[in-house]
Amino acid sequence: MILKTTNDISRPCKKLAFVAFVVLNLLLVGCSSNHKPAPVVDVQGSVPLSKRVKSSLKGREYIVKKGETLYSISWRANVDINSLATFNKLVSPYKIFPGQKLFLVKNSTQASSNVARNEKQQSKKQIRVKKPVASIKKQAYGKNVRGQKVNNKTSAKGTNFSQKIRNWLWPVKGKVIEGFSTAKQGNKGINIAGIRGDSVKSTADGQVVYAGDALRGYGQLIIVKHNDDYLSAYAHNDSILVKEQQLVKAGQVIAKMGDTDAERVMLHFEVRFRGKSVNPMKYLSKK
Repeated sequence: MILKTTNDISRPCKKLAFVAFVVLNLLLVGCSSNHKPAPVVDVQGSVPLSKRVKSSLKGREYIVKKGETLYSISWRANVDINSLATFNKLVSPYKIFPGQKLFLVKNSTQASSNVARNEKQQSKKQIRVKKPVASIKKQAYGKNVRGQKVNNKTSAKGTNFSQKIRNWLWPVKGKVIEGFSTAKQGNKGINIAGIRGDSVKSTADGQVVYAGDALRGYGQLIIVKHNDDYLSAYAHNDSILVKEQQLVKAGQVIAKMGDTDAERVMLHFEVRFRGKSVNPMKYLSKK
């Protein structure tokens, strides 16, 4: 009989341990290469922070892109629409075009050279003829213009919005899953849960000044102007049921809830006062 030494017995065990070690390392490498880090997402699955940051505008100048309006740009820049129009010497209905340079801050020495291309081509005579029309349209946007006669006429047509909104309606029925935050990267509105296809309603009387998906991070978005002071926004819609310049009533269905550019089905609802984000809960009627 031949007796095996301790070294003879330990050799197979060592080989087995080495093979196990190699297989384990290969598995770990495979797992790390096939899985990318999950995107940073706000509480309750709202818009990824990376997208939210890119949707905001910083700096002194901005080049207009296709599908944008002066209202959507003022929204992203957190600048009051009237101030933005003044900076760039634009008049209602604030027509802009792709490639146009806009100033996001006051720059009176340069703004005159960057007005819309079509306005430059107009003669002084044409501008004088169109002035009364522009004044009436200003009133339609809630702009106070001089002349009591103009005010009375537009009021009769129902296009003059009161500066005071007595009652703010809830845009949808649902649970608030994320509230307003004043933090730098915080939620600038409230997120309301719901089911795909739920009706989204205008919170108050107003006029649609933006309807589209050019604002990254908001998906299918609607912005409604209620008067010179207040705007409201409805984001992540599945479908939009209104058009820009359309007048809407409080409680009117303007969209269907969805999850465009969001992590879940919900409505992101914002209120802006003179271009600045405010807590919608301070305005919405208690359920």
